Amino acid sequence: MTLNLASFNAYDLRGRVPDEMNEELAYAVGRAYAEFVMPETVVVGHDIRHSSPMLSEALVAGLIASGVQVHHIGTCGTEEVYFSTAHFGFDGGIIVTASHNPKDYNGMKLVGRGARPISAETGLNTIRDSVRRNRFSTSADGGYTALEHRPAYIAQLLDYVDLVDLKPFTLVVNPGNGGAGAVLECLLPHLPLEFVPVHFDADGAFPNGVPNPLLPENRQPTLDAIRASHADLGIAWDGDFDRCFFFDETARYIEGYYIVGLLAQTFLDRTPNSTIVHDPRLVWNTIDIVKNQHGNAVQSKAGHTFIKETMRREKAIYGGEMSGHHYFRDFAFCDSGMVPWLMVVEMMSREDKKLSELVAERMAMYPVSGEINRHIEDPEAMLARIEKKYSQDAHNIQHVDGLSVEFAEWRFNLRLSNTESVLRLNVESKANPDLMQEKTQELLCLLGGDE
Repeated sequence: MTLNLASFNAYDLRGRVPDEMNEELAYAVGRAYAEFVMPETVVVGHDIRHSSPMLSEALVAGLIASGVQVHHIGTCGTEEVYFSTAHFGFDGGIIVTASHNPKDYNGMKLVGRGARPISAETGLNTIRDSVRRNRFSTSADGGYTALEHRPAYIAQLLDYVDLVDLKPFTLVVNPGNGGAGAVLECLLPHLPLEFVPVHFDADGAFPNGVPNPLLPENRQPTLDAIRASHADLGIAWDGDFDRCFFFDETARYIEGYYIVGLLAQTFLDRTPNSTIVHDPRLVWNTIDIVKNQHGNAVQSKAGHTFIKETMRREKAIYGGEMSGHHYFRDFAFCDSGMVPWLMVVEMMSREDKKLSELVAERMAMYPVSGEINRHIEDPEAMLARIEKKYSQDAHNIQHVDGLSVEFAEWRFNLRLSNTESVLRLNVESKANPDLMQEKTQELLCLLGGDE
């Protein structure tokens, strides 16, 4: 039987159900994963999508047929598979999820020992090729065990904050009908907080739209709830809650860039001279904070596999991307959508400041455009054209990820998305919002294309 391999990409598998992602493919991935990793034990979990249980069942069948002992944690978030793989010492982990994609999509994220990601460069292409051949040697049957992982996971999350310091804030919490609500319910008894729930119940039909708070049109329910409840903070998550997004008490969305700076500052306060990893899209605020705190700022290509690899190599304590991914050394160098908001609440409590006050100075020092996407017919040619135009007067040009061009008072990054056929633009300036807006419009006029 020929299987559709369109769901394989640089970081994971993600495709439409059932033509690109189905039970036959899931079974074959289980067999191919076992053939490549050669594990004795693997943890498996799945998100709240309607197709996830059947795909998870087929995946488990493929693993068991390969002699693997499967430890199943049921419905969960991506970070819970990461945690379980590392914490319990399993040989690997797989979660069935399509994150923030539409409800008719599904996919998988694969990790090896220590929750190291398996990407195209570290084995996913090999697994894909094995699935394409779809011929696997027979093996003695493995086994299946249901694993109760969540108490240990909750304990790990709570270790990141001093519960005594926390103040009784009111938080608007919006899982977007994804999976975050179940974990929030487990955390709440340990916290002196009040939750105002929005789209809280898990529902794989996503009745209130795709759970992706990066889309401005998806933010309104959180904003409305903050205003109505006079909450101290608003938080929203994507479907598999490996990303979280912040809104201050004035119902203003806070760019993830400034949250990276806050968390970097917190870690450097706790552990001076540590290394912080950041992506190249927006950098000046993070570099300035890390330098002032006597830390070491290291730039990495965007994307979780690259950030994690750089963090391990540099022994970094924390890594952050402006896209809402935050990575922690003591969380197996993996990303969590729960640790960041706990740390921000602790920071608000400790400094007796609102989130707006914590970020106000940095936002004024380094105003940003926010990420702007453009569909371009020939993105490589456009990148070359933009580089040629701006290179003559630039102070610095880098190609760590796409094109980064720096001048004395402003800079920009333009990169091709790893998951979509679009160019992504980010612009920042030094304390000059008018210059930032002017240069943003200048670049958009040159880019043309569709939003």
